[in-house]
Amino acid sequence: MDGFIVVDKPIGVTSHDVVGMVRRMAGQKKVGHTGTLDPFATGVLPVALGEGTKAITFLDEGVKEYQAVMMLGTATDTQDCTGNVTSSSDCSAITEQAVAEVCLSMVGKQSQLPPMFSALKKNGVPLYKLARQGTEVEREARGIEIFSLVIDRMNLPQVSFTVRCSRGTYVRTLAHDIGLKLGCGAHLVQLRRTTSGPFTIQDAVTPDLLQERLKLGVNAVGLVSPYAALAHLPDLVLSEKGAARVMCGIAPADNDFLTIPDEIGHGQLVRLSIGGGLLAVAEAVLPPGTGEQLSFRLSRVFNLDNSFTDQRVCGNSI
Repeated sequence: MDGFIVVDKPIGVTSHDVVGMVRRMAGQKKVGHTGTLDPFATGVLPVALGEGTKAITFLDEGVKEYQAVMMLGTATDTQDCTGNVTSSSDCSAITEQAVAEVCLSMVGKQSQLPPMFSALKKNGVPLYKLARQGTEVEREARGIEIFSLVIDRMNLPQVSFTVRCSRGTYVRTLAHDIGLKLGCGAHLVQLRRTTSGPFTIQDAVTPDLLQERLKLGVNAVGLVSPYAALAHLPDLVLSEKGAARVMCGIAPADNDFLTIPDEIGHGQLVRLSIGGGLLAVAEAVLPPGTGEQLSFRLSRVFNLDNSFTDQRVCGNSI
């Protein structure tokens, strides 16, 4: 199998555990995931299989969506319900209006300090390992963006909300920061990812359901092809001759294309395809000041279908 399976990650397992499950179920060695989810979190975890692993670098997962529940009045060292309580305060005076105003103030571009309990590394050591040893190190704040933050339900001190945010945003840190602004502390008690770029919870399957579908065959799995996963990239359709070149790792010539969109510019990534199958991701190149025609440099070739591979082409006999 080559492509992506959208797994609905269950609570209490790591993203690495899910990759192991899929690897065993599918009987494939080449398996990876995009965008780690914390063990206490659930929801969308795209798992790449076979040639799909080559597409991970080119995915557009710039927008993620989460449904979360935070508890006001208590802060923890992990910023979620798995950690130790670091502070508690009386939040009975906090009003729904105050919560709504603070949540609204979080929308937009901002700097966020990554938590110590995270997979980020310091001198090659994951921060969570240092945190477990009681060590806190200096971290650099990172630029993130909260596109929207909608309160779904308030039953103070609990607040349920849906947030759409940029890649790299820690939702538990967002809850922690909201608690700081309210002056009472807060931590996450639930987190569910519903969208990660092109992958949504509507397409997700639980590990148990995936196992049942695999018994019925590949077509029952709901595999997202690399071509579909990279739909944000312009599509350039090749002739059979051009496809044969690309499958051999040779950049296509000017007359190898059936279609070239007019809006492609220098440095832009594109899909090279034939018959709806992804053959490669390439970068458009236009040497500055030369007036030459746009050419394409191969970034990654996908071995999804070798029916167009011709040994005479690979031997430069064209």
